[in-house]
Amino acid sequence: MVHPAAGLVLVAGLVYANQVLFTVYVLREHGGSTSFIAPYLPTGWFDLADGPTMRSFAAHFPEPSVLGPSVLRVQAFLELPFVLLAYATVLRWLSVRWYRRLLDGLPLWAASAVYTTVFCLVEWDFHNPYTAADIAIRVASAAVTPLWIGWTTRRDIQAERRLGVAGLLAFGVSTWALGHLVLTVYDTALLYNLGHLPGRLPSALVALAVLVCARVGAARYGERGDPGLAVRTVTAGLTWGLVLFFIPALPIRYGVNFGLALLSAAGGLAVCGAAVVLTLRETLRGQERGRVVLWCGQLALAAGVGGAAGYAALRAATDAYYEAGLLRSAAVAFLVAVLVCAGTDQLKKPADRVSSPADGVRPRS
Repeated sequence: MVHPAAGLVLVAGLVYANQVLFTVYVLREHGGSTSFIAPYLPTGWFDLADGPTMRSFAAHFPEPSVLGPSVLRVQAFLELPFVLLAYATVLRWLSVRWYRRLLDGLPLWAASAVYTTVFCLVEWDFHNPYTAADIAIRVASAAVTPLWIGWTTRRDIQAERRLGVAGLLAFGVSTWALGHLVLTVYDTALLYNLGHLPGRLPSALVALAVLVCARVGAARYGERGDPGLAVRTVTAGLTWGLVLFFIPALPIRYGVNFGLALLSAAGGLAVCGAAVVLTLRETLRGQERGRVVLWCGQLALAAGVGGAAGYAALRAATDAYYEAGLLRSAAVAFLVAVLVCAGTDQLKKPADRVSSPADGVRPRS
């Protein structure tokens, strides 16, 4: 079985290997100073891990002059597969069927092109002596990465699996843990801050342990907990959201950096609105009026309680990156909302099961 998480681990390993080689290059060829590149980039980059062990390794490294490409250019190739594989991993946890549809066909190529365009615009915004080479490398990565990911996706034989309440909870915990690890890689490696790793390593190890436990639990108990209408609504909404955000995710994220906050917000709201419409069509078709009224009360309660829990989680800690706070808040809000929906679904379970985009089952008339 070829899992996107395996590819993600491989790419992350290459990113960290490049960080070590970059540090060797700077120590040996530039006397430990990053002044040759740091002025071109924002503050918060290039905190080197140049302790005794690293200096000893650098001192014995042969021909450090060949490590010049470790400055920005290797990362330029690896950033696209890192982002795509992280997204693919999360999507596969939720729906293998949609993972295959998006990661083996035109949507993958479209996402590759859109993400690369954004990356190249960022490169141009931070123009430096390596910009032209970096853009060429990113274009090459945009051509190679979909071929590799598509090839591995076609060899993934995992069958679609229905998620019960336990599976949804495991998904929420897994996504938080993976997101924490991705942010760790972003800070300590993609920003060339290997010196931050000792401080972030304890929390990263906790997140890794949580991720492993959550995936083991999902494999063993993921189908437990018969999902009622409200839980199915959450599953459908989450699936449609991930599917529709796949291509525009990066432009929406980086629009803020280019002074297009309102346009990014409009794009995000448009995607969310489309996901809501598709979810309502999936879940409420054929439901009795009384059941719809109860469903409205369930979701309102879940949104209120989940939103309050998410806000409390956001305010519970101060984060170096705002994405970390948003991730923690979203994860807590999601988990609480699922529990509320699961509890209130016990009040009334519909006789007919309604399909969601995750299961591929046609609703019964």
